[in-house]
Amino acid sequence: MRKTRIFVVEDDPMYAKVIAYHLSQNPDNEVEVFNTGKSCINSLQTKNPDIITLDYSLPDMTGMDVLTKITDFNPELPVVIISGQENINTAVELLKHGARDYIMKNDDIKTRIWNTVKIFKENLNLRDEIKSLREEIGKKYEFTKSIVGNSAPIKQIFGLMEKAVKTNITVSISGETGTGKEVVAKAIHYNSSRNKKPFVIINVSAVPEDLIESEMFGHEKGAFTGASSTRIGKFEEANLGTLFLDEIGEMSLNMQAKLLRAIQEREFTRVGGNTVIKSDVRIIVATNRNLMDEVKKGNFREDLYYRLLGLPIELPPLRDRGSDILLLAKHFMDAFCTENAMEKLNLSKTAQEKLLKYPYPGNVRELKAIVELSAVMANSSSIQPDDINFQGSSSLNDLMMQELSLVEYNKKIIKSFLKKYDDNILLVAKKLDIGKSTIYRMRKNGEL
Repeated sequence: MRKTRIFVVEDDPMYAKVIAYHLSQNPDNEVEVFNTGKSCINSLQTKNPDIITLDYSLPDMTGMDVLTKITDFNPELPVVIISGQENINTAVELLKHGARDYIMKNDDIKTRIWNTVKIFKENLNLRDEIKSLREEIGKKYEFTKSIVGNSAPIKQIFGLMEKAVKTNITVSISGETGTGKEVVAKAIHYNSSRNKKPFVIINVSAVPEDLIESEMFGHEKGAFTGASSTRIGKFEEANLGTLFLDEIGEMSLNMQAKLLRAIQEREFTRVGGNTVIKSDVRIIVATNRNLMDEVKKGNFREDLYYRLLGLPIELPPLRDRGSDILLLAKHFMDAFCTENAMEKLNLSKTAQEKLLKYPYPGNVRELKAIVELSAVMANSSSIQPDDINFQGSSSLNDLMMQELSLVEYNKKIIKSFLKKYDDNILLVAKKLDIGKSTIYRMRKNGEL
């Protein structure tokens, strides 16, 4: 653990010695004394302290003047004011201007300073841990680490992502379910200039229509029944970072209008509130629908479509990525073996041929499930074709050979769509053009 550098700014030699000696009792502290405000200010840039204790009455500058210079240099730098006068108005004014604490020169000063510095150090350690975690996340989402592939279509995606990280342009990601839209969105965020700020996700299709506005913009206490306290929304949570709107094509026209205004004006109000809240977020959207077709059908606003289009990235289905299938299969297999303390497995040539022939309607997500199951089923260090089970590969002819009733066929179709779309009842109802109440009823009756 690195040492905590503490500046003690104090013109009284006795107090300076007492404070410095007391803080130096912790070997993790590196203490330096300054007897003027100017000498402290001149050392900020070169020595970059973590904490400063500042005497309010100095021979060359007032405590307020020194505090102002320090906060101009680094507004996050904790400053503790040490004063021989108990003046509440002065203390309040200093705290307003960025001081973290105000301590009187009395018999209790050593204990007060020790405890205050201890709290600041804990906050500094927490800040360093968060910074380290964010750096690790950034490394995790380096393009070639987060997205496995060498095919020409994936190389084109890497090229577009490189362009996306250089500016704050809105990015619209399209592609079939399971192609990795969220992974691409995260990789763009964590490689952009906003990578130290939040990455916030809203899955539009998973939020009930009557709650989506509150989810996005927050609400004030008492805004509606059940709003027992004020709650910030995703726009507020993502401020200075990235807001990822997944399944944007499922948003209602009414909500689309509110989203358009928030993006255009860069401000919004919470549900039930009047205060205008400024917003600085980068927008990334994703959909498995063709939004232009939705515009033509009247399901999606044309003005919002062009506002969100930005830099379009269309992810290829796995069946169009050739040998990437085998690279991904090995990646998933190695990860699964490591996580489960299993010996490493390899794919036999015939198993590779079987994987390459399958169309993967569930794309990368389906391949991961297939490979993990095959690792469990394998009886040797090499996965064989019989270990690979394509559960969703029944052809239409195979299905028709079962000679089921129309009701049974309907159940199978609905079950298949629920599996494909991660049990998202609202989305399945739209895809099959049936009422969501039909699916809920069938679930309740044990038919699904």
